[in-house]
Amino acid sequence: MRVGFGVLGPVVAWDTDADGRAIALKGPRHRAVLARLIVARRRVVPVSRLVEDLWTAPPPGAVGAVRTFVAALRRALEPDRPPRAPARLLVTEGPGYALRADADAVDAWRFEQDVAAAATLPPDGALPRLEEALGRWRGPAYAEFADEGWARGERSRLAELRLHAVERQAEARLALGRAAEAVPDLEAHLAEHPWREGAWRALALALYRTGRQGDALAVLRRARTLLVEQLGLDPGPELRRLESDILAQAPHLAPATARGGGAAQVWADAAAAYDRTVASGARTRLESTVGLLRDLSMTGGGGLLTARRQRVAAVAAAEELGDPELTARVIGAYDVPAIWTRLDDPEQAATIVAAAERTLAALAAGLEAPDDRLPGVEPPDHGEPSGQTPDQESADHEASGHEAPHHREPDHTAPDHEPTGHGTPDPGPSEPEVTGRWASGPEAVGRGSSAPGGDGRGAPGHSTFGRGTAGDAVTRHDAIRARLLATVAVESRGGHSGRGRQAARQAEEIARRLDDPALLAFALNGVFMQSFDRAGLAPRRDAIGAELIALSARHGLVAFEVLGHLIRLQARSALADFASADRHAAAAERLGERHERPLVRVFTEWYRALRLAATGRADEAEAAYRDAATRLDGAGMPGLERGLLPLALLCLRVERGRPAPTDPELDWGPYAPWARPLVLLARDRRAEAAAALRTVPEPPRDLLLEALWCLTGRAAVALGDRETMARARTALAPAAAELAGAGSGLLTLGPVSRHLADLGG
Repeated sequence: MRVGFGVLGPVVAWDTDADGRAIALKGPRHRAVLARLIVARRRVVPVSRLVEDLWTAPPPGAVGAVRTFVAALRRALEPDRPPRAPARLLVTEGPGYALRADADAVDAWRFEQDVAAAATLPPDGALPRLEEALGRWRGPAYAEFADEGWARGERSRLAELRLHAVERQAEARLALGRAAEAVPDLEAHLAEHPWREGAWRALALALYRTGRQGDALAVLRRARTLLVEQLGLDPGPELRRLESDILAQAPHLAPATARGGGAAQVWADAAAAYDRTVASGARTRLESTVGLLRDLSMTGGGGLLTARRQRVAAVAAAEELGDPELTARVIGAYDVPAIWTRLDDPEQAATIVAAAERTLAALAAGLEAPDDRLPGVEPPDHGEPSGQTPDQESADHEASGHEAPHHREPDHTAPDHEPTGHGTPDPGPSEPEVTGRWASGPEAVGRGSSAPGGDGRGAPGHSTFGRGTAGDAVTRHDAIRARLLATVAVESRGGHSGRGRQAARQAEEIARRLDDPALLAFALNGVFMQSFDRAGLAPRRDAIGAELIALSARHGLVAFEVLGHLIRLQARSALADFASADRHAAAAERLGERHERPLVRVFTEWYRALRLAATGRADEAEAAYRDAATRLDGAGMPGLERGLLPLALLCLRVERGRPAPTDPELDWGPYAPWARPLVLLARDRRAEAAAALRTVPEPPRDLLLEALWCLTGRAAVALGDRETMARARTALAPAAAELAGAGSGLLTLGPVSRHLADLGG
C-alpha cells in the first residue's frame, strides 16, 4: 500500500492505491506523533523529544505510551506487513523514530515543490502549477496542533509560503491578460493580510486593467490608510509610483502577456469593456454566455464539463425571464456537434429536452403555428443502400479541409451511391473522400461556423436564426423552431421513443426550406443521432457524413466538417473499408490540430486500436486500447470514461475464443448487463449466467447496438438459450455485411456474418 499524508489542514492519511481511501489514525495522540514526524522531514525524532512534545507534564509510562502509538500507526500505515518484519515507512532508528515517506507523499512537501518549480516557469506555465499547489490546502497547516510549540515554526513557514503563492498566482494572471480573474482572490487575500503591499499593488493593477480606474485608486487609498493606522508606515515607493501612473494612464500599465500577445490584450480589453457597458441583468448576456459555452466545450475535458453544467443554468435563467423566443435562442445556440450516441448525463439531457419542448409549445401558442410539421422541402430519405459506392475524390481535396468540390447533394434514397468530385456517380469499389464538418466528444469535438475558414454562427445571407434574411416573423420563427427540434433530436440519442426521429426530420425539412447551411448542419447532426433504429445502417450514416462534409466545406463550418469525417470513419469501419476510414481519421486530425480541437484525438486513437483489433493484431490492440483509455481520463465524457476499456478488452477475448475477464475490480459501467452473463460463464457459474441472460435488456439504439447484440448472442449460444439466440439473430440479420461494433469507431467483435452462423442464421 502506498500512503499519502495531508497536513495542509487537519492531519490525515490515505491509501493512494485505493482511490484515496482514508486511513483511520485513531486518537489525537496518534495524529500528534505522525504530525511531529512529518515536521521532522524524514529525520529521526528521539522518543524523549516525542514525550516532551506530547505532554506538558509527562505521565508515568509516557515512553511506553509513545511506543504503543507508534505500533498502532504502523498497523494502520502498513497493514500487510508480516509479523515481526521490519517496518518500511515508520522506522525505528537509534533512540527514536522517523517517517521515511517519499518526497511526494506529503501534501505540504508537494506544495513546496510546486511553488519552487513555478518560480522558474513563464506565467503560462507557472499559473497551472500554482493553482494546483494552492488547491492542496484544506485549512490552516497542522490545524489541530496550532498551539503546539513544535508545530509553530512549520505552520508559520508554510503560511508565509502560501501567501507568496497567492500573490505569484495573481501576477501570473495579470501577465496573461486575465486581470478579472485575479481580483476576487486578491480581495479575499487582503481581507486577511492587509499588510501585504505587493498584494495591494497587484489588486490595484488588476482593477485598472479591467477598466475600473476609480476602484483602483480607491484601493490604493485604502492601502495607505491601513498601513498608516495599523503599522504606522507610509506606503512604499512602488505603491506611490503606481498611483501616479494610474492617474496618468501610463502606457506601460497595459499588460505584456507572456503568450498570446495582441490577441490576449484584445480579449482582456473587450471583456473589460463588455463588463462595463452591458448591464449585469441584460438579456443579451445570456446569449453571449451560450456562445462562450459553445467555445468552451471544445477546449477539452474541464471546459466541456463546465460548459454542459452552465448550459443548464443558462437555459433555466432564460426561462425565468418568460420570453420564449429568448429561451429558444439560448437553447438553440448551443449547436455543439455530437458524435457519441450514448448519453453522458441522461438527467441533464432530459432537462434540456423538456425545456426545448416547453419552448416549442410556447412559440406555437404565441404565433398560432398549427403544427411542427409545416410544409416545405422534402429532405433526402436517408434510406436503404443501393449497393453502389461512389468514386474516390482527390486526396488533396480532403487534406485541404476547406474548398469543397463541385458537389451535388447526396441522394439519400441510395446512401451508398455518393456524389463524386465532379457530380457524377461511379459504381466502382471505392468511396469518396469529401471534406466536411465534424462532431465532438460526447458533445464537443468542435463547433461549426458559417464564415469561411472560421467558427462563426452564420454565413453572409444565412443567419443562424433567420434574422435579417427573409425579414418576417414566420421565417425567424421557423429557424428558431428548427434549432429547438434539432436540440431535441441530439439530446434524445439512444432512446426508443419516436419523438427524437420525428424532431430530426422536422428540423431537416425546415433547414432545407430556409436554405440555411449552419442550421442544416445542426439538423443533420440530429438525423445522425437518430439513425440507429435498427442494425445495419452504416451506409445510411455514411451518406449523412458525406453530405455534412461537403456542406461544411462549402460554408466554412469547421466543427461540423470534423463531425462528418468522424461519422464516415465510423461508417467505413463498419463496412471494413479501413483504407477510407484511415483517410477520414487523418483529415479529422488535421482539422482538429489546425483549429485547436483536442478531443478529436480521443476518437482517432481509439479508432487506431480498433484497426489493430480488426486486422487480427490482438496483443497490439490491447496495448493500444490501454493507451487510448488514458485519453479518456478528465476528457469530460462520462459516457465514454466508464466501462469502455473493459468492454473493448472483452470484445478482444470473445473474438479470440477466450473467456471473459473475471477481475472483480473491473468497472463495466453502463455495459454491465451485457457483460455479466459472459463473466459468470467464465467463472463457471452457468445457472447464474442463464438467469443474468434472461434479464439482459434490449441494447440502446446507438453506435454499440450490433456489438451488444453479438455479446448477448454469444452468451445465448454458450447456454443453449434458443429464444435469445433467435432474438439476436433477427436483430443482427440486417447487419450481415458489417463488422460488429466497428461502426462505433472504437471496438469490434468481427464479422456479423460469423455471429449469425453461430446463431443458426
